[in-house]
Amino acid sequence: MSDTSQNSDRSQDPPDSGFGFATRAIHVGQDPEAITGAVTVPVFQTSTFAQESVGKHSGYEYARTGNPTRTALETALASLEGASFGVAFASGMAAEDAILRLLEPGDHVVIGNDAYGGTFRLISKIFTKVGITFSSHDLGAPSELAENWPAKTKMVWAETPTNPLLNIVDLEALAAVVHANDARLIADNTFATSYLQQPLHWGADAVVHSTTKYIGGHSDVVGGFVATNDPVIDTHLRFIQNSVGAVPGPWDCYLTLRGVKTLAVRMDRHNSNAARLVELLVNHPAVGTVLYPGLPTHPGHEVAARQMSGFGGMISFRAAGGRDAAMKIIESTRLFTLAESLGAVESLIEHPGVMTHASTAGSPLEVPDDLVRLSVGIEDIDDLVADLEHALDS
Repeated sequence: MSDTSQNSDRSQDPPDSGFGFATRAIHVGQDPEAITGAVTVPVFQTSTFAQESVGKHSGYEYARTGNPTRTALETALASLEGASFGVAFASGMAAEDAILRLLEPGDHVVIGNDAYGGTFRLISKIFTKVGITFSSHDLGAPSELAENWPAKTKMVWAETPTNPLLNIVDLEALAAVVHANDARLIADNTFATSYLQQPLHWGADAVVHSTTKYIGGHSDVVGGFVATNDPVIDTHLRFIQNSVGAVPGPWDCYLTLRGVKTLAVRMDRHNSNAARLVELLVNHPAVGTVLYPGLPTHPGHEVAARQMSGFGGMISFRAAGGRDAAMKIIESTRLFTLAESLGAVESLIEHPGVMTHASTAGSPLEVPDDLVRLSVGIEDIDDLVADLEHALDS
């Protein structure tokens, strides 16, 4: 297990050092604090650190550059992703921004044709202003991308499962295409989490998370994270982290790290609760199509079963009665809270077209207006079934 001091090369202990996932989530990077023996990583609420002499210090100089609480979080999350390096940011979008800064003017980036609205907005509204071009493709068909590879593509940005249509991308097949064309594959692993899927194992060059979601897990902190085994990417990310300064504060790191400790048990409950609700949805007349990779009828089911250890707690469905029916369902729940975000202990419901994916309106990435997205929490499943059934019956 690593301590909380900064390592000069920032490489962490081998992630497969003999411990299971839940054990690593609780212990890696989180040894008892050396001075007091505190078993919980302290919140190092300081902006600077005393130096023994000029240039001689304990590994920390200034809190934007490094903080022991942040180091503990980065060490733990890197281990869970099977990564040698991990870098934390103030939000998921700050993490995405840092990765995209690997691109140079004139470069091209490929995104999925059902990418997260925030990713689409960042690339289409911000990075295009500095000469980066982009296109959207069906990343569930890597062979088609290979046949229609856009010129100057240096990066492919994949989500799996995707947000909010829950499509599945074969990471191994996509990585082969991307690397054959001398580009990098970035995988957004927010929906699956490292508990259910490790994209680096399947060939991704870097993995990004909004730790606001399942990793934090309690709707009380915003954060982002990138994991990689590539020292070049790590050096770049560290430079951006320090230079731009979009870093999480020590209290944010503490809250996120506290969430990490229970990630395994929470994901098991998210999985089982979602599976039960899918049974309700597929048999209810108010529901048209259920989008969930755990269904054998889902086009990506076999791939998901191969590269994931569970199908997650996210469900999307299309209301049989169109947009008005979708709105009525959304506004009729009592336990499912109408709110953006996802991945926390409480269940949430939303209309992606108006809420999280409004930025895609009028674009090829626009989502159906009868789509409802559920983030299934860890409440008693009978209560969730009753609440959703009441809303569907309405």
